[in-house]
This record gives sequence, structure tokens and C-alpha cells, in this order.
Amino acid sequence: MLDMQHETFLRFDGGRTKAFTLSYDDGVTADKRLLKILDSYGVKCTFNLNSGVFPDRGLHNRLGEQESFNTFADCQHELALHGHRHLYLTKVSAVQVAQEIVANREYLEQRYNRLVCGMAYAYGATDDSICDMLRSLGVTYARTTQSTGSFDIPADFLRWNPTCHHTDKQLMELARRFTDTSPTDERKARESYLFYVWGHSYEFDDNNNWHVITDLLDAVAGRSDVWYATNGEICNYVTAFRRLQWGVADQLVYNPTCRTLWVERDKKLYRIDPNATVHFDI
Repeated sequence: MLDMQHETFLRFDGGRTKAFTLSYDDGVTADKRLLKILDSYGVKCTFNLNSGVFPDRGLHNRLGEQESFNTFADCQHELALHGHRHLYLTKVSAVQVAQEIVANREYLEQRYNRLVCGMAYAYGATDDSICDMLRSLGVTYARTTQSTGSFDIPADFLRWNPTCHHTDKQLMELARRFTDTSPTDERKARESYLFYVWGHSYEFDDNNNWHVITDLLDAVAGRSDVWYATNGEICNYVTAFRRLQWGVADQLVYNPTCRTLWVERDKKLYRIDPNATVHFDI
């Protein structure tokens, strides 16, 4: 007789119960200051860059092409797509959508010698056909601009809704909840927390409020129970976790991927190495 009473939950890299990630758009001069701040706190960010919008400063003080390369070429953060020309993808033809993505991806990969598989939708615009197009073009995740106010892991990474924008009035309350509570304290809802904040660094200049990002990082950085990761690292980890193969009696699990994964089962933490089968305690 099968025992269906066991509860199993994803745990992040190293068995951590929480993950924190940031996402900043457009490639602007204020990103230089933001990079220094992020590195000083030891947190990870994904920078979403266009490839066909390199004015001489222009709107929001965008970086020029060479200045953009100098800024991001050696950084330890992730680079992701934001469209070749920053178009509303829902307002152009399917051909133009494909051109926006392919040109953007080709430029960034050749220019920075990195694989670029993630994205943030310009203006947050997407629909089912665009998601299907991205999937066929090898894009593994894409961020919207629709805040959830929660720490939920997305069911569909091509419709990845962030927790909030950094201007959200609840930002510091969310940070407090993230740090002061834990999924392990809950009796039933024990899913790992994912805190995802996005924005544009030029907003800190425009509003003269750089303290917003430093206050946030003062609250959430440097914690042993938090995995500080890029958007892509989180997507890749969760995608690998979802590929785990489970025995019919729910007592065995096999990891067919090339990375170590972590599972909490019945309040006990298990490490599942690549190509390994784990027998759960009964």
C-alpha cells in the first residue's frame, strides 16, 4: 500500500530555505554605481541590456556602446536580454518579435562572450504567442513587471512575476518578513522563499534616493540562510529540481542532472548529488 503522507520541499543551493535576486534594466550610467554597491554587499543581480539603443547618453543617461562594454564585460553578474530596440513586443509582428530577440541575443553573446538565455520584457509586455516564440529561440526565463508581493517561486519562468519594484511602499516590510520568518516555521506552507526586486538604477539618481538600495541590502545581505543568486542561476536550479525522478512509492528519488540539489522531506534535509539515487528515511 502506497504511503502518500510525506511532504517534500525544494531547498536552494546548499540546503538554504531562501533566495534573493535583483534585476535592473536598460544599461545606464547609474549602473556603474549600482555595481559597486552590489559587490560591496556580496549580492547578485541580472542586468537586462538592449543592443540597438546606444545614443550619446540620451534618455535616462544610457551608456554608449563602448562604455557599456567596459562596464559589464568583467562583472560577476548576469547579462540578459531586454530587446534589440526596447520595443513593446505585443505591438509588433511575430517577425519583429523574433528579430528583437535574435539580434539582441546574438549581439550580447558575441560582444561579451557569454551565453545569454534570460530576459526582461520591455515594458513588461508579453502574451502566449511571445512566450512560445521565446521558448523556441532558447530563452529560458523572462521577467514581467507585475508584482506579486509574495516570495513564491514561479510556475512558468517565461512569465516570471517579481516580488516588487524597489519603489514599492511595502519594500522594507517585505524585507522584514523575508529575514524574520522562515518556511521551516510553518506547519504546512513550507515552500522556500524567493525575494525578487527589480528596477532601473537611473531612478536612484532621478529621485536622489540611493539609500533605498543600501537600506534594502543592509536588511537582507550577509545571511547564512539566503542564497544570493542571479535570475539565471535560480531558474537553472529550480528547473533542475523539477527534473528529479521519483519512485512510485515516494521513497526513492533520482537526480538526472549535472548539479547537486537539495530537498527537505519530513523536516529532514537531503543532498542529492548528480546521477545519484537517494533513499528517504521511512
